[in-house]
Amino acid sequence: MGFTEAVRTVLTQKYATFSGRASRSEYWWFQLFYLLLAIAIVVLAFTAGAFSGQQGGTSSLVVVLMIIGGLLALALVLPIISLQVRRFHDRNISGWWYLALIVLGMVPYVGSVTGLVITVLSVMKGTEGPNKFGPDPLRPDARAEVFA
Repeated sequence: MGFTEAVRTVLTQKYATFSGRASRSEYWWFQLFYLLLAIAIVVLAFTAGAFSGQQGGTSSLVVVLMIIGGLLALALVLPIISLQVRRFHDRNISGWWYLALIVLGMVPYVGSVTGLVITVLSVMKGTEGPNKFGPDPLRPDARAEVFA
């Protein structure tokens, strides 16, 4: 799965789909898209602020860019959470574990460990063949029978 296909899949076909599985390529391409979008908005806001010519205040263009960035972040919360849950499903782990890790992440000194755990689980290869959350996203026609 490529960059555009991953972004299109997450934003149009599986916007709030918590069932099924997500491949590593789908997950990481969408994370790259989100990072590039955030960087572009921040660069635009800094550039607009630098060339606004106002002393001590924020220009209206910077405020508009901050509002647009906030609305985009709000609109992308649900697809990011659903993508992470589907990534956990690809590892044959329930999506409720993601919620548990997020709640544990709010505990001081534990948050960095839970962030690392989520990252490691997202990097690991998914289970081969179908599992209890659906068919393999890389090979949907593969079967789970080992000794057939």
